[in-house]
Amino acid sequence: MEIKEDNIINIHNYLPHREPMLMVDYILELTKENVMTSFMITEDNIFVHNNEFAESGLIENMAQTCSSILGQSFFENPNADTKVIGFITNIKKIEIFSLPKVGDKIISKASLISQYENICHIFCETFHNDELLIRAEINLFIQEVKS
Repeated sequence: MEIKEDNIINIHNYLPHREPMLMVDYILELTKENVMTSFMITEDNIFVHNNEFAESGLIENMAQTCSSILGQSFFENPNADTKVIGFITNIKKIEIFSLPKVGDKIISKASLISQYENICHIFCETFHNDELLIRAEINLFIQEVKS
């Protein structure tokens, strides 16, 4: 898979997550219906156990990847101090095939299935090289938090 470095988007413009819960490094592609992200598994990651990225980390990576599709509408202005809260409301049809190791870069691809206001249904797959690690359908809810 060829990654075009000049197209990389700063994830901080589309997600409220910060360390240590940020499980996406870069948005590689982003449209209103699709997103592709990358994430390097590091030894100090809170989801790494015995040199492997745990299932819960893969699920969080998928959720953050998926939420950037819906999050676009909240973070269109990178200078605004927008605060949002989001929830995974449902995970269905989840399949975990393999766990990546420390030093692996994973690529997650998500496609919007349906959306109603701030609720969306998204299909996502995560790969290391060409190996499918996990796939699932996720429902997310995101809303802006008013001060």
